[in-house]
Amino acid sequence: MTDTISPAPAGSVPTDQTHAAPSGSIRKVVLAGCVGIFVELYDNGIFAFMATALAIVFFDVSKSSDALLLVFAGYAISFFVRPLGAVICGILGDKIGRQKMLVFVIMLISVATAGIGILPTYAAIGVAAPVLLVALRLAQGFSVGGEAAGAMTFLAEHSPEGKRGLITSYAQIASFLALLTGTLVAYTMSPWLNASAIHGGGFGSWAWRIPFLIAIPMGLIGWYIRRAISDTPNFGKLKESGGLSRNPLKEAFATSEHRRAMLLALFIPLMNGSGYYVLFSYMPTFLKGDKIGFSTGTALIVTAASLVAISIAIPFMGALSDKLGRKKVIASAAIAMAVGAIPCYALIATGSFALAVLGACIMAVIFAGHTAVIHILIVELFPTRVRYSAYGLGYNISSALFGGTAPLLMTWLIPHFGIYVPAVYAVATALGTLAAVSTVTDRAHLPLRDTL
Repeated sequence: MTDTISPAPAGSVPTDQTHAAPSGSIRKVVLAGCVGIFVELYDNGIFAFMATALAIVFFDVSKSSDALLLVFAGYAISFFVRPLGAVICGILGDKIGRQKMLVFVIMLISVATAGIGILPTYAAIGVAAPVLLVALRLAQGFSVGGEAAGAMTFLAEHSPEGKRGLITSYAQIASFLALLTGTLVAYTMSPWLNASAIHGGGFGSWAWRIPFLIAIPMGLIGWYIRRAISDTPNFGKLKESGGLSRNPLKEAFATSEHRRAMLLALFIPLMNGSGYYVLFSYMPTFLKGDKIGFSTGTALIVTAASLVAISIAIPFMGALSDKLGRKKVIASAAIAMAVGAIPCYALIATGSFALAVLGACIMAVIFAGHTAVIHILIVELFPTRVRYSAYGLGYNISSALFGGTAPLLMTWLIPHFGIYVPAVYAVATALGTLAAVSTVTDRAHLPLRDTL
């Protein structure tokens, strides 16, 4: 078998055939995928929710806003290691199996997150503290780079025909429930997430560590569940037939179809930048800013309400994409975001708690049409031979460029250009997604391909 696409060998599976898992194992598959996603996204998201406390503990600068910028710079830097995680985990996932890599990444991020929880502070070890914080954040980024493509590929390749959108959407529910959990944990700890409590001694001096140490039991649960599941039927059949790629990343660049698909995987997720990373991860910080002035607790409640709204909406959008197609659902969400982002942020900017909840929840429901469908659309762009590698690389480069940098960008731009910067960013990324998705050939009603 050459490194480039070649005809499948005798006895191999047909090019367009899905080998769905038996119905009795679907629940175990969904549980394994969703538990892992939950752990990964809690561990990844709690960093942003705890940004204020991390700025106090790890950065010795005179202005709190400058310290916050440094925290979000560390948050952003981690996204640039995500493509590396996607490449390494993707190549191994396409060569030795999805399940093995999913076990590895959940253990890596759990160790990294718990490591943040036990780090000495700046007061204890000086500049080594922020250096170690960023190093552990990079390990988190590497792990998340291998998680998204792996988990979604795993779920999609196990899914029966006609339900891939719904089943993969469950993982997105898990991701937002993870953010909701992080929000509620941060809300519970909010009385101790300020300078007076942290520097006052007693419980407050170490309470900020608890949200990170929660990663230990969650990681053990995720590891236990994932290690007990089998690999996907598509991967197993391809392995039995001798059809696995020797160099999946090289193969992904070998044909014009794969190169075009990776460009689509780069640009269709543009809305994630204004949705996942601004509307949810950055929102508590945005609401606590001088322009709006909510308390930490109030800001987290607004974010929690929007997370509940999107978690309810996601499975309906996933099921809708199974009926109407991925392209129509994502395009409709992009149009709605382009039209609705500025009015929704106007509601949030009033400073009224009720109107802020309304604006955030409307945007959350709109964004559900994107986030519920984006991953299965990208999965369907690639064949099994290169799916993990190609999907992971394209998607994680997109996340690095337009997602991880978003909180840092918002923190820097809002003081210069005003409170509507996130709304303008939402409109711009929605239009970018709309332009990209309009060129897609929808494969929602076709089987997954094993080879080109």
